[in-house]
Amino acid sequence: MTAIENSPLPLDPEEARRVRQERFERIGRWVLPLAIMILAIWLWDRICVWNEIPQYILPRPGVVLQTLHNDAGLLFSSLLVTLRITFLSLALAVIGGVGLSVLFAQSKWVEMSFFPFAIVLQVTPIVAIFPLINIYVNNQTTKLLLCAWIVAFFPILSNTTLGLNSVDRNLRDLFKLNGATRWQQLRYLRLPAAMPYFLGGLKIAGGLSLIGAVVAEFVAGTTGQSSGLASRIIEAGYRLNAPRLFAALFLISLTGILIFLVLSLISHLILRRWHESALKQER
Repeated sequence: MTAIENSPLPLDPEEARRVRQERFERIGRWVLPLAIMILAIWLWDRICVWNEIPQYILPRPGVVLQTLHNDAGLLFSSLLVTLRITFLSLALAVIGGVGLSVLFAQSKWVEMSFFPFAIVLQVTPIVAIFPLINIYVNNQTTKLLLCAWIVAFFPILSNTTLGLNSVDRNLRDLFKLNGATRWQQLRYLRLPAAMPYFLGGLKIAGGLSLIGAVVAEFVAGTTGQSSGLASRIIEAGYRLNAPRLFAALFLISLTGILIFLVLSLISHLILRRWHESALKQER
């Protein structure tokens, strides 16, 4: 009787189906994209072989990997230059965006006065702004940093401002009834409420800062050993060195994916214990 009493109860069919579905989804979330990627690379390789495409037009994947290995020193040193601009611009976007958002949240008049200028910076193409930056800024690194910052700044500002203004009115009234100061309301109510919005903007700005850094290098036409990956792409294009061009593009894409994954992990770690978007949903 003891063995029978201690034996686990069988799952009902609906619960068993749900468990199997969750297991398949966890596996499929990684297996399906990986399988599609492998198939796409295989088709790329076969198209080059079947059509006898020369490598200066479309190199085979193996040739790209070999170039990435042979030119690793040059490409990775350029990647470090691009990453420096990317992360510096992202840090400045976070500091400036959050700071202005807090200022906007404290005064509607300030928000109405200055938010249109942020929109103007966002909607104006960076290639149109760069000639002015080129005139007024002498340092090359500062030019690239300013261009990348302009691209990454607006998502942080707009998302954080939206979060600060989306606080539950009942909670805000409760804080006021208990005599909370503006600083206390900001610290204990508005900033925590805006955190999911800020993290969403951060994930967007992370990719945009990389795009801004690469586009700024293209527009600036930087060259030399201390230049970023965009200059390697331009140089490879002029020399019809398609394998190096594809290798540089691969590094940019891989970097963008890693930045998104890291920022998504940070967002999950911050929100996982208290926000609905990160809590496991019951089905």
